[in-house]
Amino acid sequence: MSDIICVTRRVLCGEDFGERLRRLAAARPKALILREKDLSSAAYRELSRPALALCREAGTLCILHNYTEIALELGCSALHLPLPRLKALPEAERAAFTVLGASCHSVDEALAAEALGCTYITAGHVFDTGCKPDLPGRGLEYLTGVCRAVRLPVYAIGGVTPENYAAVRACGAAGACVMSGAMTCADPAAYLAAFEEK
Repeated sequence: MSDIICVTRRVLCGEDFGERLRRLAAARPKALILREKDLSSAAYRELSRPALALCREAGTLCILHNYTEIALELGCSALHLPLPRLKALPEAERAAFTVLGASCHSVDEALAAEALGCTYITAGHVFDTGCKPDLPGRGLEYLTGVCRAVRLPVYAIGGVTPENYAAVRACGAAGACVMSGAMTCADPAAYLAAFEEK
């Protein structure tokens, strides 16, 4: 199985979003995070149902994002949250998720996520990325510090490509998250395979 987590952003997608999800799920990434944080809860719920079904059929883990109540309602035991939302989540609700991730931007945030019961974290953004054009990447030294500070799997996010992936892994990261590439590549299976070949 791949060590790459695909993160969705449907506005980047050049084809039908449902078809892109199907192709990504079929390529068997480590997981797929259904991010789409601009959607209302109602719209996100409607998007989540077919996404969960597609991933289930392909044998790919689908991690819902931000909407705890929708994940609980749909019986999804995998959730990714911004750290402030994780901190506000009652312990009983945190315990309902067997896969629980948080977005972290410092060693202190990574330690906080670990203390709150996360099973993995994302650390970013590592490299310069078009998603955050006004903020320089935090760099590999930052990533190394996060990986050394926690016992959790750390997934680098932000500007990670097949070309720099070996450097990311050398920092101790369990893998990486990709968004733009996952949404725009011509062949998702070949794109994910390129990370393993470097």
